[in-house]
Amino acid sequence: MKFVLVHSPSWDPGGVREALDAEQVIRKTITALAPGWIDDRPTVLLLDETLRRLLGPSGVRSAAEAGAGIVALGAPGESDLPADLPGAEVVAAFLTHPAGPRQLLAALKTAYREAAMRAEAGRARAEIAARSHEIAELTRIGVALSTERNYDVLLELILTQSRHVTQSDGGSLYLVEGRDSPKPKLRFKLAQNDTVPKAGFVEFTMPLDHSSLAGYVCSTGEPLVIDDVYFLPPDVEYSFNRSFDERNGYRSKSMLTVPMRNHRDEIIGALQLINRKRDPGTLLTSPEVVVQQVIPYSRRTVEIVSALAGQAAVSIENSLLYENIERLFEGFVTAAVFAIEQRDPATFGHSGRVATMTVGLAEVVDRAGDGAYRHVNFSREQIKEIRYAGLLHDFGKVGVREQVLVKAKKLYPPDLTLIKSRYAFIKRTAEAEYHRQRADFLAGRGREGYEEFLAALDAAHRKEVEELEAFLKTVLMANEPSVLPEGSFEELLSLAERRFADIEGQEQAYLTDDEVRFLTIRKGSLDETERLEIESHVTHTYRFLLQIPWTKELAQIPLIAYGHHEKLNGRGYPRRVRAAEIPIQTRMMTISDIFDALTAADRPYKRAVPLQRALDIMTQEVGEEMLDGELFRLFVAGKVFEKLAS
Repeated sequence: MKFVLVHSPSWDPGGVREALDAEQVIRKTITALAPGWIDDRPTVLLLDETLRRLLGPSGVRSAAEAGAGIVALGAPGESDLPADLPGAEVVAAFLTHPAGPRQLLAALKTAYREAAMRAEAGRARAEIAARSHEIAELTRIGVALSTERNYDVLLELILTQSRHVTQSDGGSLYLVEGRDSPKPKLRFKLAQNDTVPKAGFVEFTMPLDHSSLAGYVCSTGEPLVIDDVYFLPPDVEYSFNRSFDERNGYRSKSMLTVPMRNHRDEIIGALQLINRKRDPGTLLTSPEVVVQQVIPYSRRTVEIVSALAGQAAVSIENSLLYENIERLFEGFVTAAVFAIEQRDPATFGHSGRVATMTVGLAEVVDRAGDGAYRHVNFSREQIKEIRYAGLLHDFGKVGVREQVLVKAKKLYPPDLTLIKSRYAFIKRTAEAEYHRQRADFLAGRGREGYEEFLAALDAAHRKEVEELEAFLKTVLMANEPSVLPEGSFEELLSLAERRFADIEGQEQAYLTDDEVRFLTIRKGSLDETERLEIESHVTHTYRFLLQIPWTKELAQIPLIAYGHHEKLNGRGYPRRVRAAEIPIQTRMMTISDIFDALTAADRPYKRAVPLQRALDIMTQEVGEEMLDGELFRLFVAGKVFEKLAS
């Protein structure tokens, strides 16, 4: 117990120590209550009339509220403390002047009992407040751990928060590897230290056995609380490695190592904390500071860190599970893209290039300091959403007939083969007719006039063969698709009207109506019906992507992919929506998609367009209000297309 005898010179409490046989008696002559005199121990204050008047009612009440028992010392002639005196309600006992030792002892005992009850209540309140703070801290940390998806950031957060709640100078995190294998290992994954922040920690593995502190904890499942790791009992199996201390002039002393258990009660690692400090801001720069600052880990800190380690283990497992799910989905997307490109090998790599450029353009927009999109920013999840939409934007091509999907020329190969066969038949027929006419002349007239006849026949035959060859050349030229609308096809249409007799003697045109229709396609290789079938891949993509239960962060993928062939002026497909209904992510993808379609060198139906020519074509489309001009400017200024070479 502690008694603080606070009095003025007018009153002498002599003989108090003898009367009380107290452990601590502090005599103070003051005019105000000093801070620190009332602490967590039961405290009794003896206040005479002069000091009561100087402190005033508020001062006396403050002393009582702080936990002190108050004994009022009467002035000469003062027989009792008036009940209506301000502050009288907190006085435990009153002593008349002069007071004998027995009366003093009785008054002090009464005040002590009251102070003890107040101290106990104060400790209970402090304990409740501390526990509430701890629960709040653990809850806050738990929320932070549960929301962090980045695995490496999560591990840093676990160790940082564990050190924070225990006021630890340093700490390490170990993870079990190959738990189900014959020889599991323990990986030293992470370390932090306030005093030596740049110590150059390197990951390594160690045996999962009892030789190390972390190995012992992971093997046995029991926490280790050590007051000084330099003085371990001689009969323990584990040892402390001093190499870090020796390299950095550090002194490890108190240490707490707890296992991290997941929800299946499996130990997945260990959390190790080093040097719990009185003042968390102090750096342990010398042995003297270590002696002064470092304290042992209490039972309560073990409970707190064990609870935190359990949260950490579950968060790590969830993070790994989330990463596994992401890898699984990434594999699915890769397989889907592979399936698309297997059906159309000519576009191999297109989806990946579009995704890369669209993400690159999003990053340029994110950094833009001026222009219409200077306030647009994309989160990490939105960038991922853009990437997946880019990879999957053409998946609907699996619903398009393969012969249409891979059509490289205006005519299908069998159709061109038929025309070539027809050409060969007509040519052979002409040659047979040439030889028949020559033989008939000789048979009917002999050699008289034969030379003149043969010269005329040769000239007519050469002209007919030249016209046939011109026909085939014209067909082959017309069969080549063009990037832009071109060609009038007058020569082709003229040749198509020529007739020949088939093997049955029936008159036929050089080209059928369908062949003429295909060969007179002014842009690309598809007629209107085929183009509509190809365009249907966008709707197929959208319907396919709608079947996937996307997370909230990726929910816009179907919509982003749905509009990649729409144009701002409403002349795109399949919905012909205008600018207001086309998200910025889709506008960026459209630019990337068109650029790759123009410049790709692997399309059999066209030659790759040079970079500057491709940009000129896209500039023209910007002028026609098909593409977003500001995004195209950023695409060119940021040289997004160069990302394909990196």
